Amino acid sequence: MNKAKIHYHDIGDYLSREDKLRIIKQFGSVERIPWTILEPNEHGDWINHRNEMFKLFIPIEPEKKFAKGQKSFFVGYSLGTATNRDVWVYNYDITILKKNIVKTINHYNEQRILVSSGKQKEISIDSSLGNWTRDWLNQVKRNKEIIENTEEYRYTLYRPFMKVHAYFDDDLNQERYQLTKLFPTPNHKNLVICVSGIGSSKDFSAIITNCIPCLDLVEKSQCFPLYWYDSSDADIADLFNQGAEKPMDRYVRKDGVTDWILNTARKQYGYKVTKEDIFYYVYGLLHSPDYRAAFATDLKKSLPRLPLVEKADDFWTFSKAGRELADLHLNYETIEPYRKCIVSFAPLTNKGDKINYHVEKMRFGKIDSKTADKSVIYYNNSITITGIPAKAYEYVANGKSAIEWVMERYAITTDKKSGITNDPNDWAREHNDEKYIFNLLLRVINVSVQTVEIVKGLPKLKCEAD
Repeated sequence: MNKAKIHYHDIGDYLSREDKLRIIKQFGSVERIPWTILEPNEHGDWINHRNEMFKLFIPIEPEKKFAKGQKSFFVGYSLGTATNRDVWVYNYDITILKKNIVKTINHYNEQRILVSSGKQKEISIDSSLGNWTRDWLNQVKRNKEIIENTEEYRYTLYRPFMKVHAYFDDDLNQERYQLTKLFPTPNHKNLVICVSGIGSSKDFSAIITNCIPCLDLVEKSQCFPLYWYDSSDADIADLFNQGAEKPMDRYVRKDGVTDWILNTARKQYGYKVTKEDIFYYVYGLLHSPDYRAAFATDLKKSLPRLPLVEKADDFWTFSKAGRELADLHLNYETIEPYRKCIVSFAPLTNKGDKINYHVEKMRFGKIDSKTADKSVIYYNNSITITGIPAKAYEYVANGKSAIEWVMERYAITTDKKSGITNDPNDWAREHNDEKYIFNLLLRVINVSVQTVEIVKGLPKLKCEAD
């Protein structure tokens, strides 16, 4: 049998059906198309071949999570939270969230009692009262009661630059993975670098957060911590804490960055290097345009592998840039609003009227019926922002610009199945700041512009093997 030959031509990305047909027609015939004969490499890659240099780098993730002696950047990591009931466990309004949690728990328990008592053969599924997934179905079989855990009301970074209230209890979250080691209680602080997971359809991105990350913060989020918390001696702590005036912490904080990478970096860059320096080095390097471009294919097929750069000066530049980026991306709610835009307010109709900062859904201006003018954002019917620099849109996280995440997510939405409304204006009211969302948009424009400038100043990377 003759070996098959596969002929391939890259027609381009993000084209419509009509665009593709037009390009093919221009060739005139199949024979005139500049075909490439595909040959798979050792990894089985047919089209987008991996960069051979990538495998020479150090893995970001350990072979065995939270074990000693790992030759990687981090000791452990976790996927973001997969809830399978997002509309129920996330909300801008903590009061509404709590009502929803009580409502759906009551529904579950009512069905559990009816089925276990024999009064009802099957669960009566009502999407306006809850979302029945495999975890709940299995719990009903075991006649397991669900009780509201008031200690599990937390904060989540749901999407880039979108923080919401969350209910993190295991009974209402399908999978929490290893996140209970990273954020065991609301009082245990941490920083995590979240990167795109294997098989992501979007270009690679990374974002840092100090609260619980959602699985889709970046696509298939894999989260690498500055610290992790060991609860293996929690029972001993509980024993000592009985009647103690100053109880012991049930969780022991441990470093998320490995001893091995610290020792390796110190040999190369000097004894002053700390694990924090390495943590921010990772964050800085993951933003390198050279790195992302050269290893784009590798980053879709495996988690990052990172070099320790040759020059000490470059290491410190990446680390310093990582700190600066982290400061921007963590503190986006308090960064100075961008001042170079022009903000126009509609005239007030009556004396005593106030400017309306309530938002329903922001939208771009228009150049024509098909083309958006991204230099203009209509915040609401009363407020228009113009002069937004094109450079601000160069900062992209999880497939779209940070500005577009704010526009998309700070909009009033109502879920059809549950009837639950999520209103970002509730978050503004809770913060006693009617201008919260308006200023957030201007702050994220500033964050974006500064991020682009920092990234442009990163050192060049060697991305090809000799």
